[in-house]
Amino acid sequence: MRILVDGDACPVKEEVSKIALKYNIALFIFISLAHWNNNRVEAEHITVDSNYQEVDMVLINRVESGDIVITNDYGLASLALGKNAYVISFYGKTFSEERIDYLLANRHFSAKLRRQGVYISKASKYSGEDKNRFIDTLSNLIEKLS
Repeated sequence: MRILVDGDACPVKEEVSKIALKYNIALFIFISLAHWNNNRVEAEHITVDSNYQEVDMVLINRVESGDIVITNDYGLASLALGKNAYVISFYGKTFSEERIDYLLANRHFSAKLRRQGVYISKASKYSGEDKNRFIDTLSNLIEKLS
């Protein structure tokens, strides 16, 4: 088991790093040059070009069955589930085969509405409660799999 993180917009890199160290799990953070910064956490960083979907493509090519993928990207989550990986959002929600089709369809429908000039309210600001839920979800998943 390894943890692979879609790191471009990930607000929980430090928390993932602490958990990976605690459970002695290899951690890989995939990040584009456009999002690179000096805040290095304890992990192997894979830096890629800033091309569209580059991080997702490099990450998905490295995913193996039983890995844990951390992302908010529904498309990447769907691909990772297809490779028998476990997928968690930054908000501590787990993605499942049963629900991913609904999420992808909803994303498509929302994009169609935006193209027509209809805007749906933005997601709420990332909170401490979201972070705690993420930590609990990731820790519980690792405990269950160990």
